[in-house]
Amino acid sequence: MKDIYDVLVIGGGPAGLAAAIEAKKNGALDVLVIERNGEAGGILHQCIHNGFGAVLFNKDMPGPSYAEYFVREAEKFGINILTDTAVIDMTASRHVYANNIISGFVELEGRAIVLAMGCRERTRAQIRIPGTRPAGVFTAGMVQRMVNIEGYMPGNRFVILGSGDIGMIMARRLVLEGAKVERILEAMPFLTGLRRNYVQCIKDFGIRLDLGRSVSGIIGDKRVEAVRTVQVDESFFPVPGTEETIECDTLLVSIGLIPENELSRKAGIDLDPLTGGPFVDDKMETNVDGIFAAGNAVTIYDIADYVSLAGYTAGKNAAIYAERLKSGNTAPRHPNMFKINCGYNVRSIVPQYVSPETLSGNGFTLGLRASRPIEKKVLMEVMTGSRVMKSYRENYARPAEMIIRKIKPDEWACPGMEETGELEIRLIEMDGD
Repeated sequence: MKDIYDVLVIGGGPAGLAAAIEAKKNGALDVLVIERNGEAGGILHQCIHNGFGAVLFNKDMPGPSYAEYFVREAEKFGINILTDTAVIDMTASRHVYANNIISGFVELEGRAIVLAMGCRERTRAQIRIPGTRPAGVFTAGMVQRMVNIEGYMPGNRFVILGSGDIGMIMARRLVLEGAKVERILEAMPFLTGLRRNYVQCIKDFGIRLDLGRSVSGIIGDKRVEAVRTVQVDESFFPVPGTEETIECDTLLVSIGLIPENELSRKAGIDLDPLTGGPFVDDKMETNVDGIFAAGNAVTIYDIADYVSLAGYTAGKNAAIYAERLKSGNTAPRHPNMFKINCGYNVRSIVPQYVSPETLSGNGFTLGLRASRPIEKKVLMEVMTGSRVMKSYRENYARPAEMIIRKIKPDEWACPGMEETGELEIRLIEMDGD
């Protein structure tokens, strides 16, 4: 193990491995991936369902196969992966402090760093479900690991709170293992996971889904015996007279994911309150020079292929930054970045900044999420001031499904753009079906 690396990657999932591979391809000599688990590949080892690889490989792959591709590629490029290692601190000067059972406490430095820590699940405590504290309350990812990796069924009769993708996928998995899924409850008035998972995991298996309904209490002493449920209004307040008790022995919570960014905060990186991840530019660089971020540590992607593509972008630009640093070029990033703001019907955008040189040079990939479902044709308008600079047509817009657009060079060219210094993207419903 060296003291200084061209590129340090924190996290060995699909974003981190992709970043490391692309950094190597773009001239980084010394690349180290730090992974807290016992093997690289991230959460995909427990995602034994299909649905991976369609964008990158034009294949329908299970999660472990998708992860294995990147692990093998990393090995082929001679990338060192330090497993069973926890990063406990990081500074803005790109010093990383970690420990493991073999080396103990270590201090490393990266000429560039890529943050690819992924995300974690929201828990019962974070949405403050009242009631007793019996055994039998799990997050969806925990149950996924129990069933798919440990070979252990944590219950027989399930209620699932939340229509997130992991929850829907696990509903199908539990039924296939012989369990009874009594109900899926979703507090939002719309589905929060992919439509394909609703069809393949819920509709095809005859599982009941109640929208606009949540858990108001957990009943049980040593083990969950039932949950109290209630209809909620648009402000998520309980609607009187709609209470119902559902008997079950397990509550599975699938209420969203949160980017892992404790290390980002320690390094003084600015976080977007809408995504929970860092503000990044078109190179996936944060506001701290030389620190890049990618994947679910930036925003929650619905498809793993886009996680890897973001990793490629971050890794390539991290390698370029490291090479500049070694050659003595310490010039800061382009001083005149355009800020991309969320407009009407848009909840979040990544990246949030783009440079003029990128707009006229290689272009970049834009990802955005709608703030509400629009089940009709939509016009995506890119605004500069009060003018529509560019517009795109989409067949629909759903909060659970990220809209991805590859912006070509000069596609956003508009006289007078520099005057505003900001862009805005909005989604407008089109007339007709």
